[in-house]
This record gives sequence, structure tokens and C-alpha cells, in this order.
Amino acid sequence: MLRVEIPAHIDRDATLRVKIHDACGFTCTFCHNEGTPVAADNRHRPAGPFAIAGPSGRMSIYATTNGATFLPAPVPDDQTFAHALVALRNAFELTELHLTGGEPTLHPAVAGLTRIAVDAGYRVAMTSNGERGERVIPECATAGLDRVNFSIFGTTATELAEVQHTRFRNPVLAQRKIDALQRSIATCAEHGVRASANIVVPDHTHAPRVHRLLDEYSPRLTVRLLNSLDRGAVSIQAIERVLAERGAVAEAHYVTAGVSGARTAYRLPDGRRVYFKQIRPVRLPRTCAGCRFNNGTDCEEGFYGIRLYYDRSGTFHVGVCIQRMDLCMPLPQFLTSPLRHEILTLRRAEYHRLTARRAG
Repeated sequence: MLRVEIPAHIDRDATLRVKIHDACGFTCTFCHNEGTPVAADNRHRPAGPFAIAGPSGRMSIYATTNGATFLPAPVPDDQTFAHALVALRNAFELTELHLTGGEPTLHPAVAGLTRIAVDAGYRVAMTSNGERGERVIPECATAGLDRVNFSIFGTTATELAEVQHTRFRNPVLAQRKIDALQRSIATCAEHGVRASANIVVPDHTHAPRVHRLLDEYSPRLTVRLLNSLDRGAVSIQAIERVLAERGAVAEAHYVTAGVSGARTAYRLPDGRRVYFKQIRPVRLPRTCAGCRFNNGTDCEEGFYGIRLYYDRSGTFHVGVCIQRMDLCMPLPQFLTSPLRHEILTLRRAEYHRLTARRAG
């Protein structure tokens, strides 16, 4: 196959992910839940060991191995959150914040959290399944919400039900959730909030679903195909095959220096653009060196960036890996730790290396 060089765009990492609470109305079987145990299934276990399965039916796929030591709690919309955001902004020159969960739209004060983040100097995005967006996105837009990344799992109730826990594979309920997603997307358009679609592709048996999603959503949304973290090469090969079946042509690489996330833009024959988002083998030089997962198969996310959590004791924690939640530290300790310097050094070194390679 003839390989054609395509341009590469290099940026420095400037993003913070904040798990604002744990609740979610979906029970997706591939959910990593930002690394934390499912709070609803561990109400009486404040400090572990935590239950892996419970009546919620929800998943946290790394919970059996990642050493999590706290349960997540809803982030308060007060000055403690503002101070945490400002401290991290100043320590890492951050400019963008992603609200995650659980499902962020279920947080009762998500608009207030958005306003606090905007006032702290962040451009705010949200990752959502759309189940409550119609009700909260207008207020979030007024507060300054810039973008919503919708996680989309199916175009039909049957498709959505198939990736839910067996106890919750109810097509009637699934159809309600699809309808809610459609209304949330429309609400974004009505209120000037940019919208994109994240589509996880576990393997090629999901190809028909992905093709239907591309047909239905890509005219209106920026579509990003994501490999399933726990399916490895099988998932990546499935996405590559889907793109080939669509006749997609690679146009540009977008790489964020200092973290593992990267994406490639493809042009479809009708002129639309779709992105393939995947993981680069980026590691923290010292912290990751002795990790038991640090090999070509077990480390599924690499160093993806920093994440902020809030626990039931009222403590903010910063994490650097959802497969190693034992690395989390309380925010004040993290800010004075060698890990902060290690992250900044990695970011600078990668940016200089990647831009020098592009210039050469």
C-alpha cells in the first residue's frame, strides 16, 4: 500500500478532567468509570475493599486491579472547587476542563460548576450520554459551556440494549434514552453549544452499528471513533476496517504533547470529516517505569493527563492513571510532589521532540 505523508499538528497538553459525580442511568459493559468504584454499590464501604458488582448493574472495568482507596462524591459548586481549579490551572498552565462522571448532566449543580470553571479561566467541555441534556444544557450554555462530547452506543433500542448489563437490556428503556440523546443534540444546536459524537468500537461485529451511526450523526456532529481500551488491537483493527469500508482518506494527525491521546482526521468520499482517536505509548518516565502494567499489552491508556476527583470526606484528589488509582494524591500533596515536575518535564520534552521532528 502506498503511504502518503500527511501533516501533523502538535499542541501542548492543557486539559484537566474532573469527575463531578458518579451517578449514571446507563450500565455499559465497557465503562471504566474514570477509575473509581461504583459509589451506589459501595455505600457502606467508605474505604474499601470495594464491591465490584452490585444492584446498580454498572461497571468499573479496572476496579479489581487499580487499587482505588476512596469513593467518589459529587463535587460542590462552591469556593473549594474554584480554589482547586485555580491551583491546578496555575501549576500546569491549563486552559480546558472536561466535566465527566458518571453522567455529568445528572449533577444537580452542573451549570454552577460550569460557571465556576469559566470564571477560573477554563474553556469547558462535557462528556455526556445525553440522558438529561435537554433540561440542563440551556443553563450550562448560559454559564459558558463550549462543547459536549456525546457518547453514542447505538441507533436502535436493540443496539443500545446489547451493550448494557444483562439485567437492564430493556428495549423500551433503551429507546427512551435514544430519544433523550436526540433531544440533547438538538438542544446544543439551539443554544450555540458545539457537539461531537464519541463512538466506541469494541470489534468488527459492531461495524453495522458504526456505519449506521456515521450515516445518522456525522452530517450534524463531529464524529470520533474510539477504540475500546480493554479490547486492544482487535478494536483498533476494527476501526481501521470500518474506515476502509467507507473509503475514508487520512488528512491530518493531531497530537497532544505530554499525554497519550491523539487523533487522525479522515475525509469521507462525500467530503465529511471523521476522526479516529487512539492512544499513543506515552509514559511518565519515573512513575511508570516500575509499573506492572508498563508493557505493550497491559497498559491500555498510558499517561492520558491529570484527573481531579472529590471524595466523601470532602477531599480533592488528583490522579494520573485509571489503571493505577493507588497513585492518586490529595491535591495539596500532589502540587508539591515530584510528580508535578515529572509531568511538566514530560510535556516540554515531548513538545520539543515532536516539533523538531516535524520541522526536520
